[in-house]
Amino acid sequence: MNAMRTPEEGARKVEDAAEEVTEHPVFEGIARGGFVMSGLVHVLVGVIALHMVLGGSSQEADQSGALQTVASAPGGNLLLWVGGVAMAVLVIWHLAEAWFGARWRKRARDRARHLASTLGKAIVYGALAVTVLRSAAGAGSDSDKQTSQLTGDLMGNPAGRVVIVAVGLVVIVIGFFHVYLGASRGFEDQLRVPRGRSVAGAVRVTGVLGFIAKGIALVGVGLMFGWAALGADPQKATGLDGALKTMAQLPAGGILLAVVGAGLILYGIYSVLRARYAPM
Repeated sequence: MNAMRTPEEGARKVEDAAEEVTEHPVFEGIARGGFVMSGLVHVLVGVIALHMVLGGSSQEADQSGALQTVASAPGGNLLLWVGGVAMAVLVIWHLAEAWFGARWRKRARDRARHLASTLGKAIVYGALAVTVLRSAAGAGSDSDKQTSQLTGDLMGNPAGRVVIVAVGLVVIVIGFFHVYLGASRGFEDQLRVPRGRSVAGAVRVTGVLGFIAKGIALVGVGLMFGWAALGADPQKATGLDGALKTMAQLPAGGILLAVVGAGLILYGIYSVLRARYAPM
C-alpha cells in the first residue's frame, strides 16, 4: 500500500499537473491566438485614427470602436467570442508563467522582476479579454464615458483626486517604457526569430515604430488623467479616443495623429508576428 501523501506533496502534484496543461501544444496554440486578437484590435484602432485625420470616421479610436467594427462585420460576433476566449487563455498562460517561471529563479530581485513583468501582461490582456467578451455578448459601451463617470465619482474627495493623479502617472510611466522598449529594441527579447530571415526585419521595424507609437498614445492618456485631476473636471479624463482627439487639436496635431495611427497599425502587425515567434 502506498504511503499517504503529505499536503506538500499533494500541492506539488497539482502544480505539476497545471504546468503540464499550460505547456500542452493545444493550450499554447490557443493562447497564441490571443496575440492575434490583440493585434487585430490595435490595427483597427490605428485605422480609425487615420480616418480621424481625414475627418471621415465617427467611430471611437479605442478598443470599443475597434470591437464595434469587428462586430458589425459578417461573422464578426463569432470572431469576438473566439478571440476573447483565446485572450482569456493567454491570461491564464501568463499567470502560470508568473508562478512557475519564478520558482527556478534563485535571486529575489530576479523573481520580483519576473513576477511584475508577467503579472502586468496578465492584467493588460485580462482587461482586453473582458472588453472583447463583453462586446461579443452585446454589452459594449462608451469607454470614454465610463472613464469620465468613474473619475467624477473619485473627484468628490481629496483622496480620490490623488488616486486619479497616481493612475495618470502610472499610465505615463508605462507609456515611456513602451517608447524605451521600441527605441532600444528591448522587445526583441520577447521573441525568438530565426536570424538571417526577412521576417526579422519586419519584426524589427514593426516593433520599433509600434512600441514608440503606442507609448506616445499612452502618455497622452496619462496626461489627460492629470489634466482632469488638476482642473477638477472629470470630462477631461478620457481614454485613448479622447487622448487622440486632443492630440489632433494640437499644432501639427494631424501629422502627429497620423504617425501614431500608422504606428498602432504596425504594433498590431508586431502582435501577430509575436503570436508566431513568442517563446511559450
